[in-house]
Amino acid sequence: MLEPSHNDELPPIPGKRYFTIGEVSELCAVKPHVLRYWEQEFPQLNPVKRRGNRRYYQRQDVLMIRQIRGLLYDQGFTIGGARLRLTSGEPKDDTQQYKQLIREMIAELEDVLVMLKA
Repeated sequence: MLEPSHNDELPPIPGKRYFTIGEVSELCAVKPHVLRYWEQEFPQLNPVKRRGNRRYYQRQDVLMIRQIRGLLYDQGFTIGGARLRLTSGEPKDDTQQYKQLIREMIAELEDVLVMLKA
């Protein structure tokens, strides 16, 4: 999965249902043309396309992109190696993903607390 130091660099994923390619680009620190290329290379990455072929990514897509980014940029995998790693039946260490989700939940709860105190 993603390395701990890398998770701290990426912003938390908002609690939205769909994200545009621009939003995903910012959330994952990957340029839009790279995201479009990865869609061709990784079958797991399949955003919903609507209105004029616009892409809309869901939360699981954003998590997958972050995982792909970690494999390619942080761990030095090739595209083919990352594809094999994602499709292999190896048990995955989801600890970092859970830590990121917990951080996001804490941030959301702190926002709610601020609103309640206001």
